[in-house]
Amino acid sequence: MGDPAVTPRDLEVYAVRVGDRSIVTVVGDIDIDSCRRLRDELLGLIDAGVTTIVLDLAQMDFVDSTGLDVLVGAHKRLGQRGGELVLRSPRPAAQRVLEITRLDTVFTIDT
Repeated sequence: MGDPAVTPRDLEVYAVRVGDRSIVTVVGDIDIDSCRRLRDELLGLIDAGVTTIVLDLAQMDFVDSTGLDVLVGAHKRLGQRGGELVLRSPRPAAQRVLEITRLDTVFTIDT
C-alpha cells in the first residue's frame, strides 16, 4: 500500500493549437482515473486535423499502464495520418518507465 501522506494530483490538461500542430501540457497524474480526460483531449485534436502533438510532461507526476496505453494509442493514430506524438521533458521517474517498457524507442522524446 502507498504512503497515505502522498495523494495523487488531479490531472490538468492544457492545449494550444497552431495550425496542424498542438502543444499539450499535462499537470498531475495520468492513471486509470484520469486517462480518459487525456485520451479525449488528444483524440479531439487528432480528429480536428492536428498531425503533430508535443506532449509536455515536465509537470506530470506519475503515469501508469493505462496512461501509457493512451499515449501509444495517440501515437498510432497520429502515425496513420503521417504525424507524430513527441514527448517533451519527462521527469526522471517517467523517463525510467519509458525505458523499462522500451517505449523510449517508440516515441520521439525531446528532453
